[in-house]
Amino acid sequence: MTNKKIIVAPLNWGLGHAARCMPIIQFLLDNAYIPIIASDGKALAFLQKEFPELERIVLPSYGISYAKNLKTSLVFQIPKIVKAVRKEQKVIQNYIVKNTDVVGVISDNRFGVRSSAIPSVYITHQINVLSGLTTVISSKIHQKLIEKFDECWIPDSKDNKLSGFLSQTSNKNLNIKHIGALSRFKKGNLSKFNKVLVILSGIESQRKSLEEKMLQAFKTYKGKVVLVQGKIEKSESVKIKNGIKICNFLLSSDLEKEINQSELIICRSGYSSVMDLAVLHKKVFFIPTPDQPEQEYLAKYLKENSLAPFCKEKDFDLEKLAQVKNYKGLRISNTKLVTDLLGLFEGE
Repeated sequence: MTNKKIIVAPLNWGLGHAARCMPIIQFLLDNAYIPIIASDGKALAFLQKEFPELERIVLPSYGISYAKNLKTSLVFQIPKIVKAVRKEQKVIQNYIVKNTDVVGVISDNRFGVRSSAIPSVYITHQINVLSGLTTVISSKIHQKLIEKFDECWIPDSKDNKLSGFLSQTSNKNLNIKHIGALSRFKKGNLSKFNKVLVILSGIESQRKSLEEKMLQAFKTYKGKVVLVQGKIEKSESVKIKNGIKICNFLLSSDLEKEINQSELIICRSGYSSVMDLAVLHKKVFFIPTPDQPEQEYLAKYLKENSLAPFCKEKDFDLEKLAQVKNYKGLRISNTKLVTDLLGLFEGE
């Protein structure tokens, strides 16, 4: 078993997909498989820093550009995405042909990372793709793509506690397994040293926009504030501005510590962030990325379930943080991946 390789390929869309693949990678290592990291851009750079000893495959970038209206922008970029999917499929097939010890593929939202020769798994919490009036169509297209994989792993409980409608389906053609929330973090009982921790992520223009908003809002704040920029650079750096501790990025162990010792987290409502903060039992204030229906839905869903408040980026001010005391906060048990999942790669 020690020579059996499994390709793990997260989508390069912010760092969420890469971050939630970390427990999958560690799970494979713990069970004597050899994970091969496959991605591009910041997602690949992030995983290289976390697992520097692992082999990597550089995949073609989807090359998505971001206009103000993300939904409309993505529609016009479909031909470019399809072309990239075909290219990445060739890269994966060539690697599998040359490396006969590859026994499986795990794709986190990369459509071309699969093989008819070996078992292929697709990871997503978004069976239903929200796109306004075309949600039914976009969801059906996504599900047709998922059907090409041997299994679909949903990182949530069977009652869809964290993802809600996004992962609900009556489609019998999807071989779905609910694997529980995926998080690279573990809860720790640390003294609350930080009053507020701001964690930034996402595409650069929107990441920078929220950073500027936060730095201005907390300019005269009295409590201790830490801001993690989410900029993956060659080395970690720390600076102080207006009393705010600013880190360009933190490796998982350091970020885990900062979250555990913070009273309140402010971040985007990406699903990976939701899972991480639920595992760590945190009080959160969400600011969904503008024009991203999935994040807007998750923020509303969590608010309606009395778990966490949110507001639009343009409406944020410090007074809104007082709402947090009226919400329960995010809280789930840490998920332990079961070895039964590996039966697919053993022909069981």
